[in-house]
Amino acid sequence: MRIAAIRETTISTAEARSNAVMDFSDMTTGLVAVVTDIVRDGKPVIGYGFSGTGRYSQNAILRERMIPRLLSAAPESLLDDGGANLDPFKVWDCMMRKEKPGGHGDRAVAAATLDMAVWDACAKIAGVPLYRFLAERHWGGRVPTRVPVYVGGGYYAPGRGIDALQDEIRGHLDDGFTVVKMKIGGAPLPEDMRRIEAVLQVVSADDLAVDANGRFDVATALDYGRAMAPLGLRWYEEPGYPLDFELQAAVAREYAGPLATGENLLSSWDALNLLRYGGMRPDIDYLQFDCALSYGICEYIRTIELVEKHGWSRTRIYPHGGHLLSLHITAGLGLGGTEAYPRTHQPMGGFTDGLKIAEGYVGLPQLPGLGFEGKANFYRALRDLAA
Repeated sequence: MRIAAIRETTISTAEARSNAVMDFSDMTTGLVAVVTDIVRDGKPVIGYGFSGTGRYSQNAILRERMIPRLLSAAPESLLDDGGANLDPFKVWDCMMRKEKPGGHGDRAVAAATLDMAVWDACAKIAGVPLYRFLAERHWGGRVPTRVPVYVGGGYYAPGRGIDALQDEIRGHLDDGFTVVKMKIGGAPLPEDMRRIEAVLQVVSADDLAVDANGRFDVATALDYGRAMAPLGLRWYEEPGYPLDFELQAAVAREYAGPLATGENLLSSWDALNLLRYGGMRPDIDYLQFDCALSYGICEYIRTIELVEKHGWSRTRIYPHGGHLLSLHITAGLGLGGTEAYPRTHQPMGGFTDGLKIAEGYVGLPQLPGLGFEGKANFYRALRDLAA
């Protein structure tokens, strides 16, 4: 078998909302399709990938560097030992050839986009959902029937008041979620506390997480921590700049409740430095590395290995992203739970149409690969790319 073609495009995913540091009014997402010469039901098997949620398209890096490397490689050099399927790790090594150590950032997003498409194709060729493909190779074949899920929301939007925020949270509970996450840091502390207290009229403190999206300096992060500490929230997420491990450690020394961070760390090396210097506590804190932003599944497997070497359980990893990739790696690699974006970050956010969410758990899709074909609003864009 061989890769017959690789196609890519960029689509707009703009939305009128914001978190503490940015709005999404001009957001884009990169799409990629890896077309193989394997034919099923009269059509070639195609793997799809996209450049995460909340990150701009990085397809120029794919066009100029990574895709040409794969297309110029000897086809057999990208195959597994049996020669019947792609080997994602060989593909990853090939697309990263000539890339210097370090240099993480947009490159990590580009690589993850292409890596996602390769794993999707591999699982489709094997005829199984991606989580099962991963579990059989990297988690002893253990496959759950459902995984814990929480919903990301509570954004700022023009003219949006307390009543609308509470209505949104009630809608998430009606959808079957029990744990919800809301944004903080986009308003002064007193106003944010009023927002938090309003949401706590709808959900319990143990079911409410807050996310500052890296907005605060040390003093502000600690001020928020002191104000929120008596509430007993589920977790306090990303209080400061993602690579400011000293700030993270300072908050951990004072804030006794759970902390969460990691979604903007783009490599296993960044994750290692967080564990070394960020003061994170393996018994109560959460790690939120986003596979779609950090070189993809191959690198994520390496990240899980080093997390465990540093005394953490992989069940403390709750991938950021809110999409099908995060769901599959959570189920297939034995992680603690996943995020969902059913109402934002469209068309990528959320899972396959009709997938049941109940009592804070989500079932698993049964389509081969990632199952993008079962998410109608997203598959329309992917189908156009494939055509």
